[in-house]
Amino acid sequence: MTETAGSGGGVKLQIQGAAKNFGGVRAVSNVSADVQEGEIFAIIGPNGAGKTTMLNMISGFYHPDEGSILFEGRDISQTAASGIAALGIGRTFQNIALFRGMTVLENLMLGRHVLMKSGVLASFLYWGPAQREEVAHRERVEEIIDFLNLTDLRKAPTGALAYGLQKRVELGRALAAEPRLLLLDEPMAGMNQEEKEDMVRYVLDVNQEWGTTIALIEHDMGVVMDISDHVMVMDMGEKISQGTPDQVRADPKVIEAYLGSTDHKEVA
Repeated sequence: MTETAGSGGGVKLQIQGAAKNFGGVRAVSNVSADVQEGEIFAIIGPNGAGKTTMLNMISGFYHPDEGSILFEGRDISQTAASGIAALGIGRTFQNIALFRGMTVLENLMLGRHVLMKSGVLASFLYWGPAQREEVAHRERVEEIIDFLNLTDLRKAPTGALAYGLQKRVELGRALAAEPRLLLLDEPMAGMNQEEKEDMVRYVLDVNQEWGTTIALIEHDMGVVMDISDHVMVMDMGEKISQGTPDQVRADPKVIEAYLGSTDHKEVA
């Protein structure tokens, strides 16, 4: 495997004073952070800290009320989710969002739609360029299926798969769009230990072998501290700490947010 590029490949994503309100509730308040090219960047914090709201602003499901978000130097603060996906930002969701009646292969092919250039009529009639494009997309999807060890399940309906496998398929659908920035919302949530270990391996391989920059939300602190280059900690909508895993786990503000006391030496 190649070494991660988290130590200096340039800034991939810039969050500048981002804030989001829902009625009278300030879900995110004046958050700024840089995600470096090629790194794994984790966003952690207690429940209700504003982590998913932050991810939703990056991916275009919400737009910040204040501040800005830049991807590869381009302001995407007011860009629609479909436009952000087309720019090269992919994501998974905390709650699985697959088409349960469709096969693994079909779900992953849907992930290619932002890359397809043939018109709807040409694709429907399967003429010339559309046919060649379909073959090329199918080849790439088959590579992802092999990468995720889903070959034997490629024609199985996703709704019939075990939970951990469905999470793997959702990762595959996000990868099918060939994102340059991959957003993962609690990719290990609800998994047993074996499933977590598998998912960690895939996330690391995507980052280290494919060179994909990853920003993730995850509650498993062991996973976060093991695989992340940098960690941002949020609490009550605000950023309270950011740094390497070692710096963050020793920060008194982080310890208090998680444990309610500074008597402890570090976050587990």
